[in-house]
Amino acid sequence: MESLMHTDSRSQAEVAALEPANRRLLALPGSLRRRSCNRRLLAAAVELAPPGVDVRVYDDLAAIPPFDEDLEQETGGGPAAVLRLRGEVMAADGLLVATPEYNQSIPGVLKNVLDWLSREAPRPVLDGKPAAVVGATAGRWGTRLAQMAVRHVLYATGALVLPAPALYAAGAERLFDDAGRLSDPATRAQLAAVLAAFAAWIDLVAPRREPA
Repeated sequence: MESLMHTDSRSQAEVAALEPANRRLLALPGSLRRRSCNRRLLAAAVELAPPGVDVRVYDDLAAIPPFDEDLEQETGGGPAAVLRLRGEVMAADGLLVATPEYNQSIPGVLKNVLDWLSREAPRPVLDGKPAAVVGATAGRWGTRLAQMAVRHVLYATGALVLPAPALYAAGAERLFDDAGRLSDPATRAQLAAVLAAFAAWIDLVAPRREPA
């Protein structure tokens, strides 16, 4: 009996080892505000990710300095905060960006981060990386122009951007409860649909290689 139980346990471990690891998404908020609606939107993405997908929100964008080629060369690719972010993007299966809209375009902090990530040294991290863009704003028109600008930048870096569905969340102050949780049912459903489509997109454009 002990021998049989040991065999069953080992078989379960072997089966677990053969199961594919979860897809890992790194989420970038386009705002440094602690209670920004886009940071809260990404918190909801953590909650609403489909089975087999883990979302991690990167929470240290304030440490990224303004892009400076002299600094890049002096530090061998960027200071520690930049290299850490690049490493996390490299390790992720996909990049999820949530952007506000400032003056009908991309926020400066987000553009700065994407400029650092676009550099080829010490190795490219956005070229061929699946990416998706969402956004929320207190305004009436969503973040269409900002998202268009972010997608344009990502296309220029060689990232593989999810074409659809889109999420342009307007009137954001009505979408979240007092605790900051995304509570609007329609927006939750839209975000869940984006995440499911993004997971399928990653499988399409960056499928895992079968073990030899």
